[in-house]
Amino acid sequence: MAELVVRAVPLAQTRSLRRAVLRPTQTLAEVAAREPDDAHAVGAFADGDLVAVGFVIRDGEPGAWRIRGMATAPTARGLGAGAAVLDALVRYATAQGAARIWCNARTPARTFYERGGLRVASDEFEEPESGPHFLMELRPGASG
Repeated sequence: MAELVVRAVPLAQTRSLRRAVLRPTQTLAEVAAREPDDAHAVGAFADGDLVAVGFVIRDGEPGAWRIRGMATAPTARGLGAGAAVLDALVRYATAQGAARIWCNARTPARTFYERGGLRVASDEFEEPESGPHFLMELRPGASG
């Protein structure tokens, strides 16, 4: 198994993987146009190759941080790369004082986020560009 290295990366470095996995019908410029300026991006590298990415931003009420752009290369699924990125994003937001960490999770990824500590906080809903989702959240420091 390849050794995973997880670290902060420039948001621009995440675009190709996010496009390939999440938005294959968009151009890189269209993917970039949806990016917030103040995002904290993280990448997981296996043998030097970027295999999983995600970013977190302040979004919503005071103390709320949103996870976005989680993508893992199909060849790296099952290696723990996505989970390592999610953990790094949660730890970063928590260190920034997050009271709530949330995301709109694609329905097939629900159990992935549950394993990462997030809980379903809505009924399933449809995102026009990407299908069925759940709002999921984690409240650092809250019990249960």
